[in-house]
Amino acid sequence: MTALILIRHGETDWNRDRRIQGSTDIPLNDDGRAQARATAALLRERLPLTTPPAVVSSDLLRARETAEIIAGELGLAAPRTYPGLRERAYGQAEGVGIDEFRRRWGDWYTAEVPGAEPWADLRARGIEALGRAVRDHRRATAPAGSSLIVVSHGALIREMIRHATAGELPPEGERLLNGSAHDFVYERDHLRLVAYAGLVA
Repeated sequence: MTALILIRHGETDWNRDRRIQGSTDIPLNDDGRAQARATAALLRERLPLTTPPAVVSSDLLRARETAEIIAGELGLAAPRTYPGLRERAYGQAEGVGIDEFRRRWGDWYTAEVPGAEPWADLRARGIEALGRAVRDHRRATAPAGSSLIVVSHGALIREMIRHATAGELPPEGERLLNGSAHDFVYERDHLRLVAYAGLVA
């Protein structure tokens, strides 16, 4: 069994401006870096000191930088990156504001955007990437084992929550905040949600 903490990266200028990022590689802004440090402070209070966690992330800059800040604040090894933990690719919608998106394509969850990654493909990719990260982590820490901090993106984390709860969470229209942490357990190739944005599942 491996405890996973999935963390959404800190804020970018595009997050602030409500523009869709997807696979576009946008850096954190100063607020995003502060969010990463605040998340690290919360993790320091929660995590056991006897078995230090490891940190992994998406290879996109905003997630990688968040993970590097968290690892640095906690005195952990540099994060390992996994391209499979990237945000959903949004095709022609990348760079578009939320209001314009709705005008052009309609509802966020049913819109068919040219070039966008299908939701089912995102879910399958995320599950596979988490499994790979867990297996790598177990090989590195066996037999002791420890928790794994995973820094990723809003849509991917949302799909992992939906997968683990058979679609019950999160409620439609609810955003996952930058820097938010969501607790899972990964056991025998199954993902179980333990706590979501502070709410016990």
